[in-house]
Amino acid sequence: MNVGLWFLISALFCFVGTAAAGKILIPKLIEKKMGQKILAIGPRWHMKKEGTPTMGGLCFVLPIVLAGVLGCIVLLPRAPRQSVTFLLLTVLFSFGNGVVGIVDDLAKFRHGRNDGLTPRQKLLLQSVLAAAYLSLLAIFGFRPDLTPFPGFLRSEPLFWLFAAFLLVGIVNCANLTDGIDGLAASDAAVLAGFFGLVGAGLLSETLSLYAGAIFGGASGFLLYNYHPARAFMGDTGSLFFGAALAGCSFLSGVPLLILFAGFLYVIEGLSVILQVGYFKITHGKRLFRIAPIHHHFEAIGWSENRIVAVFSLFTFLASAAAYLILFR
Repeated sequence: MNVGLWFLISALFCFVGTAAAGKILIPKLIEKKMGQKILAIGPRWHMKKEGTPTMGGLCFVLPIVLAGVLGCIVLLPRAPRQSVTFLLLTVLFSFGNGVVGIVDDLAKFRHGRNDGLTPRQKLLLQSVLAAAYLSLLAIFGFRPDLTPFPGFLRSEPLFWLFAAFLLVGIVNCANLTDGIDGLAASDAAVLAGFFGLVGAGLLSETLSLYAGAIFGGASGFLLYNYHPARAFMGDTGSLFFGAALAGCSFLSGVPLLILFAGFLYVIEGLSVILQVGYFKITHGKRLFRIAPIHHHFEAIGWSENRIVAVFSLFTFLASAAAYLILFR
């Protein structure tokens, strides 16, 4: 089968599955009063969104995981066993981070406020998952392309340490993009399309299939998450997307791809770090009106739809540049 067909079949399966799951799940979340709590320190104009059902990420997590597992079963007789193993490990790593998000979201409802797991608890769980994923990849023979790395990172022990930092960092930065309607899902869809093209270029059935699943899930969720959102994905969805897309970069054999194509994640994370650092150094002054940076653009008058469009275009251009660098 043509590699591109794996992308299309997987995308269609997850789009339909996510759309159908949303029809069933979102009314259940409303019935259970599992609505979003808005922090008082957050953007004041978001207060009107309080009560919008969250944990909507379940709508796409389940179809994407199912597509990944079924893909492993179907591809096992025809694809290299090692690449199928890598796909299964990536699906499990994505799902594990989704479970961390589920625990976090449920804790928020239990506490009745918008803080679930502590940052340390979340970081510990994410680090354990990243270490387990990387250890199993190494055990089953994963050998990264270290060519794009600076000289000091071409030592494998240093690479694995950097890879753990990369995975945890991307997962958390992806979580930051889930701040306005449609942003996290739109960005995930663009990145998934990019990895689908990379999979086609590398003739990788496993990467194409999983990228298609993410694309279909993200696109299907946008039916409910475009502005004004009828459901939020919560940490359930954003942590899953971050892990799944970072995992795609490992499936490509070039882990650094997610840093280039997903540079928006880096910017979102840096905006928070810079804001906190500047606030402390200047004893109360702010570098941005509010962080992460998408809220800064809201504060200066940009609409949510405009931010999503511009940020998605930025990710598209970053992905195009990454593609040209990879296949130059």
